[in-house]
Amino acid sequence: MDGHMLSVGSRVQIISYGPFRGLRGTIRTIHCLPSLDVPFCFYQVELEGTHVKEAIWFAYEEVELISPQEHLTSQVENLKRTF
Repeated sequence: MDGHMLSVGSRVQIISYGPFRGLRGTIRTIHCLPSLDVPFCFYQVELEGTHVKEAIWFAYEEVELISPQEHLTSQVENLKRTF
């Protein structure tokens, strides 16, 4: 992520190696550690497509922003399923 800070409501994909890799979700809460030269943030992400009911914390290097184009494509696909 190159130290970029994301915002609440951003759509992200989990890129860490673990059981949540490849899942997508929405940032609900952000916690940044103070007094560091490089911003180090944790993001609480509400995951989609899991049975986990609570949002899960991930370090900044474990998530990446879903591109706006990709986000729009998924919205269009959801609309197609609705009709």
